[in-house]
Amino acid sequence: MSPYGNGNLSVMPLQEFMLEGFEGGPQTQALLFALFLALYVVAVLGNLTMIVVITLDARLHSPMYFFLKNLSFLDLCYSSVIYPKALVNFLSSSKVITFAGCVTQFFFFSLLVTTEGFLLAVMAYDRFVAVCSPLCYPISMRPSVCTCLVLGSYCGGCLNSILQTSFTFSLPFCSSNHIDHFFCDVIPLLKLACADTTLNELVMFAISGLIIVGTILVILISYGYITVTILRMHSGGGRHKLVSTCGSHMTAMSLFYGTLFVMYAQPGAVQSMEQGKVVSVFYTLVIPMLNPLIYSLRNKDVKEALWRLGQRHTAT
Repeated sequence: MSPYGNGNLSVMPLQEFMLEGFEGGPQTQALLFALFLALYVVAVLGNLTMIVVITLDARLHSPMYFFLKNLSFLDLCYSSVIYPKALVNFLSSSKVITFAGCVTQFFFFSLLVTTEGFLLAVMAYDRFVAVCSPLCYPISMRPSVCTCLVLGSYCGGCLNSILQTSFTFSLPFCSSNHIDHFFCDVIPLLKLACADTTLNELVMFAISGLIIVGTILVILISYGYITVTILRMHSGGGRHKLVSTCGSHMTAMSLFYGTLFVMYAQPGAVQSMEQGKVVSVFYTLVIPMLNPLIYSLRNKDVKEALWRLGQRHTAT
C-alpha cells in the first residue's frame, strides 16, 4: 500500500521530466521557434547593450544607472535560464529535462525573478531619495549603500528560491513526468504531485503575495511622494525630465508586477495552462526584451551615451 493512499501507485524517484511546451504540429513549432528566437536575441542584445554602455560611460556611473545595469543583468540571466532549453525543445521530438536540470532551472528562475522584484522596489526608493531629498542623495545613496541594497535583493531572492524549491521538490511525483509547460514552473509541477499540495499552494501564495504586496507598497509610497514633489515644482523643464525618468520606471514596474500578480498571487487567476504559458512568456521574455527599450528610448542620458560610444567606435 502506498503511503499516499493509492495501492496502484508505486512512488519511484523520477530521473527526468518531459516539457510538453505549446500545442501544435511541426509547422506551429517551427513558427514558435522563429518567434521566440527573435524575441530572445533582441532581449539578449538589448540588455547586453545596456550593461556595456553603463559600464563604459563614466557619466552614467551613478546609483540610478548602477541599479539599471543590475536590472539588465537579471533580465538577461532569467531569460537565459529558460529559453535556450525551450528553443531546443521546439525542434526536438524528445523534450526531456533531467530531474537535476529541472531543479536547477526552477531554483535560478525563482531566485532571479524574485530578486528583480526587490530591485524594482529599490529603484523606486532611489528615485524617491533623488527627487524628495536631493541634498542628502549623495550620502544616502553612496556606493556602499547601493551595493548593500543590491546584495539584499539577491539575498531575499535566494531565500525565497530555497523555500520554494525545497517545498516543491520534496513532493513525490508519481502520477506523470509530463510537465504541461515549456519550463519547470511551480504550478505545473504541483499538478504532477501524488500527495496533498495544499500546504505548498498556501506557502506559494503567501510568500508570493507578501513579496509582491510588500514591494508594491514601497513603490507606491515612493512614487506618491515623488508625484507630490513634481506637482509643487515651478520649472516646466525639471518637471518634464522627472516625469520622463520616473515614467520609464513605472512602466517597467507595472508590466512586471501585473503579470506576476496574475500568475502567482491569485489562486485560480489563470484558468488554463495554455493561458498560463502565454502569461509566462510575457514576464520571462517580452518584459526583459522591452525593459532596455523602455529605459533607452525614454532616457536622454542613455541615448547620448549610446551616441558617444558609437562615435568612439567609429573614430577607432
